[in-house]
Amino acid sequence: MLCQTLHRFGLKLVHRCILEEEEIKLESDRSLSTLDLVVIGLNRIIGAGVYVLAGEVASNQAGPSIMTCFLVAGLSSVLAGLCYAEFSARVPCSGSAYLYTFVTIGELWAFITGWNLILSYVIYVVTVIQAWTLTFDNLLGKQISQTLHESISQHVTQVLGDKVVFFSVVLLWCLIEIQDLRSRGFFMVTKVITLMKFLFLIFFIISGFIKGDLHNWTLTEKDYMMARLNDTSSLGPLGSGGFVPFGFKGILRGSATCFYAFIGFTIIVTTIEETQNPQHSIPMGIVISLFLCFLVYFGVSVGLTLMVPYYKLQPGTTLPEAFLHIGWVPAYHVVAFGFLCTFSGIFSNFISPARQVIYRMARDGLLFPVLAKIYTGTYTSIVADMIFGIIAAIMVFFFRLMDLMDLSSIGTLISYSLVAFCVLVVRYQPERKNEGNEAEYQPDRRNEDEAEVQEENRPAAEMLTLQRLFVPGSPTPTPLSGRVVYVCSSLLVLLIILLCLVLAQSPILSSGDPVWISMVVLLLVLITGITGVIWRQPQSSSPFPFKVPVLPLLPLLSIFVNVCLMMQMTAGTWARFGVWMLIGFAVYIFYGIHSASTDLF
Repeated sequence: MLCQTLHRFGLKLVHRCILEEEEIKLESDRSLSTLDLVVIGLNRIIGAGVYVLAGEVASNQAGPSIMTCFLVAGLSSVLAGLCYAEFSARVPCSGSAYLYTFVTIGELWAFITGWNLILSYVIYVVTVIQAWTLTFDNLLGKQISQTLHESISQHVTQVLGDKVVFFSVVLLWCLIEIQDLRSRGFFMVTKVITLMKFLFLIFFIISGFIKGDLHNWTLTEKDYMMARLNDTSSLGPLGSGGFVPFGFKGILRGSATCFYAFIGFTIIVTTIEETQNPQHSIPMGIVISLFLCFLVYFGVSVGLTLMVPYYKLQPGTTLPEAFLHIGWVPAYHVVAFGFLCTFSGIFSNFISPARQVIYRMARDGLLFPVLAKIYTGTYTSIVADMIFGIIAAIMVFFFRLMDLMDLSSIGTLISYSLVAFCVLVVRYQPERKNEGNEAEYQPDRRNEDEAEVQEENRPAAEMLTLQRLFVPGSPTPTPLSGRVVYVCSSLLVLLIILLCLVLAQSPILSSGDPVWISMVVLLLVLITGITGVIWRQPQSSSPFPFKVPVLPLLPLLSIFVNVCLMMQMTAGTWARFGVWMLIGFAVYIFYGIHSASTDLF
């Protein structure tokens, strides 16, 4: 009885939704072209991160090698973007990573993905507002922060007084309401705002090449001593000098932080119901927008480190402040004011995707049903805005800007890894056809007992043998080959996590300890062997406008890079993420798991 109860409980966690593509009827006005999707992606990706993050990473994490950090972070995002692109061709309705995981690997992972997406959307608006208020305060000569510090810090901690938090919260509540006033004509404004952001950043890049000094990439201890930053032979927190002052570990840590700058491309997937040709335009929009953003970020990092020695970049330094260092004060005011003007465009795509994820999760029974009315009722819309505002206000008060960026990056990296895992699994599964005429997607409520009986009566030819691991007997996926890939993929994820944990112990590996070296070699051998098993299994031949190339290597590489970046996060960031996940698991255990899957009992 206990085993049967545990078995049914496990089925509740992994039951999937069946999507009948042929039955989906999309009534939305399809007006968005590929160019429109690129504009939407650029508007979302090029946000607060590029204005604040570059200086922070260069100053104490990577130095001039920040361009390498953007390269690694961009690679991770492109790999994830390719996986998203395939699913957008397979699943022609909006829902982003939440829906993709639900239809592929089950309810529990879908809840984790959706819960992390909500966190990312909330953090996004907080970081944008903090970056905006920081820039605004700098334009006014830091009068706001000084006034708040003098009048408020006597009663609260200095941290709160220095963050201009009260101004941020007021701005937050105002803009949450402005979000509801948007109209379809606002998209033309978005195009103009995106063009303005591009022009400002291109101007910054050109300025860096004009006024830059290559010597800033080859700084030595003598340069620091001349600047009176050190009176000893040790550079201390300034690093070791040169192009990579903080070593390879600094590049990895900086890459994890820079990853935040690329996480906005998923907004493209949420517009699938408004796109003229989504199965073609969505993949193209994702890839093109990510590539253009990488070029911009790479150029910005080059220009910044050429104009300003990295040790002069202080935490909280915004991108326009580089012009003050080279004496271009008018350029500083123009670029800073331009960022303030484009702020509304950066903010505009925040709440709608968050509402969409919450709506779908509530409709599926994973969140409280009142949230399913988030699109239909004025009252529930106001309640949702209140919830967003309260959570965001708490974060503004109690967390630093970089802590929030790292926290958002962890949740996003987990979601990207799950999507990559889904691509790896779904390509090797037999076709699943839904019976009857169903709506967009419905939870898979098939009787698992019947599936067990079918498994027991399966012919001998379908039984697993060592030979069939490498020489499948069918040119098309079968239930057996699909299960082999699922199990092997799960083992690969565990082995990749172990490998990344071992590689994170860089001092131990560099010492040449034979035990750790042997462990790395053993893990690599196991990963290679299991990957070979997956490679030998038959893939689905269903035609789609876009498929991830080089399967299974590319999804596995995406997972490996994502896990490596997650290993670079600090213990404090993981602790904050753990608290958020504990809250989510409490909601799922005490409500979602019973509401979403009751008929499995």
